[in-house]
Amino acid sequence: MKLSYLKALNRALGDAMADDPAVFLLGEDIRVAASNLTAGLLGRFGPERVLDTPLSEQAFTNFATGAALAGMRPVIEFQIPSLLFLVFEQIANQAHKFSLMTGGQCTVPVTYVVPGSGSRTGWAGQHSDHPYTLFAHVGVKTVVPATPADAYGLLRSAIRDDDPVVVFAPSGALGIRDDLDFTTLAPAPLGVGRVARPGSDVTVVALGHLVQDALVVADELAGQGISVEVFDPRTVYPLDADGLTTSLARTRRLVVIDDSNRTSGFAAEILAVAAERCTLDSPPRRVTRPDGAVLPFALALDRAVQPGRDHLIAAIHAVLEKP
Repeated sequence: MKLSYLKALNRALGDAMADDPAVFLLGEDIRVAASNLTAGLLGRFGPERVLDTPLSEQAFTNFATGAALAGMRPVIEFQIPSLLFLVFEQIANQAHKFSLMTGGQCTVPVTYVVPGSGSRTGWAGQHSDHPYTLFAHVGVKTVVPATPADAYGLLRSAIRDDDPVVVFAPSGALGIRDDLDFTTLAPAPLGVGRVARPGSDVTVVALGHLVQDALVVADELAGQGISVEVFDPRTVYPLDADGLTTSLARTRRLVVIDDSNRTSGFAAEILAVAAERCTLDSPPRRVTRPDGAVLPFALALDRAVQPGRDHLIAAIHAVLEKP
């Protein structure tokens, strides 16, 4: 049966709530399922477990931390990724640190689900950030699923985890549909990447919706005799450095396509890990948003700023050139 990425997230929420009465949802307009993420869950689980909140991200994010300290497992839906800037302190400096500062005497199992990004959506400057690198930098567990199966599996694992976990669900991935056997859906381990397509000439590292772009490019370049391996880390932090190293041992060439800004971005971390662990046959390349990018409202300009297939193809050809 076909299952979309968004429906997979919805199913994961419903299954988690059915399995554990401590799991509850909160966020803005989630009872009417404004984004369809929580569709049908109010009717199944009632208003005590599906909570509409005031328009104050700081308030309901701290409320979730307190609920988690009291033994609950809150799941917050944020409407847009840029709202995470408002609550960075509550997540990075409060929820993330309580367990460490108490020597493990308490846990803070909060899951933050962030649908959407500025990926070719025309959401303009203040709605288009994709700040997963910020949370990885401070050690908050952070995942970016690329497929419906991973959307289900990583969200289930995030909700089960005793630490705060941020789950980014890029807008470019929400409509992806796969044939899935519902009986095989299961939690997916955090911190374990996957090879989305094996290859021998170059490793392309991609996250979320960009995995689909990388696979399309790999298909196109296969017709030119270029074998592209697509590696999907799935988890930004903790990163599967061993999986990345294994892939690069096969290909010895690296391109990273990353829907965040270039300086201090996720792509830079991948290149650093490769430099520390691997011997490459040519300098690696990054395909990213421009530094300091403020995405324009006009959709054509938005798309021009985003990392895309043409940029990826050019980068792959560059790393395959002989030095």
